[in-house]
Amino acid sequence: MTAIDATGVSKRYGTVHALDRVDLQVQPGETFGFLGPNGAGKSTFLNVLLDFVKPTAGSVEIFGHDCQRESVAVRERIGVLPEGYSVFDRLTGRQHIQYAIRSKEADDDPMEILDRVGIASEADRKASGYSKGMAQRLVLGMALVGEPDLLLLDEPTTGLDPNGAAEMRRILDEENERGATILFSSHILEQVEAVCDRVGILKAGELVAVDTIQGLRESLGGGTKLVIEPDRLENGAVEDVRAIQGVETAVADEDSTIEVTCTNDAKMDILVALRDAGLEVVNFRTEEASLEDMFVEYTGGSR
Repeated sequence: MTAIDATGVSKRYGTVHALDRVDLQVQPGETFGFLGPNGAGKSTFLNVLLDFVKPTAGSVEIFGHDCQRESVAVRERIGVLPEGYSVFDRLTGRQHIQYAIRSKEADDDPMEILDRVGIASEADRKASGYSKGMAQRLVLGMALVGEPDLLLLDEPTTGLDPNGAAEMRRILDEENERGATILFSSHILEQVEAVCDRVGILKAGELVAVDTIQGLRESLGGGTKLVIEPDRLENGAVEDVRAIQGVETAVADEDSTIEVTCTNDAKMDILVALRDAGLEVVNFRTEEASLEDMFVEYTGGSR
């Protein structure tokens, strides 16, 4: 049984397609990253899973339960950290966790949860005095109550400093090790690359890629990134490189460094073309294409 099984999910608002025939299967125990530019449809898809939004067409199930017809059964198995979360100003951190425990009919220890997300020392302080990062940790703690089978996290590291982001990754690893499935959307690509088994990239409501990061590299001609430092950069040099067979992208930085995403076979052709253009290559190196490079390629330059 799949953890998430979406078939032909579409959502239209008038003439706008927020989601366009999305097919997606996420397996139990998988950590899946959901990527896309602002407005691509990531939050809409999560809201369909939570039955906050009804799809115009298609269906989606979580552990075999239809998200629209069996939403109560679905919510019993999930923990949610929404992007637009809010806390109860008059309640303390401990009271928030106690509320979540009662709602889920769980038997967790509130202090253990608060300690796990790093705010046990603020347990009896009213949430109105929490910083954004502390509030983020508190809502994450509420999502962890009851050891849910599926965690849905929308921008989980927003508001966290680098130490907090590292702690978030540690918690996600622990949840995954106990068997939880994790689906999270994020615009911080380094976080996604660090923890995800697979990623999906949305563009204008359409799921344009689903694969492992290595699989995405291979689908873009091997995913080699060539960083070249010529002695100078003259008009037309970058255009000449773009015209070479096997070159996916070629851009010049302000310091005249040329970054090229290409197949392995194209690397020598690029260097020869620059030499033939009268440029001297001072230095060059090859790198594996990062998730950011691939994201830009799949979304047509949107970050």
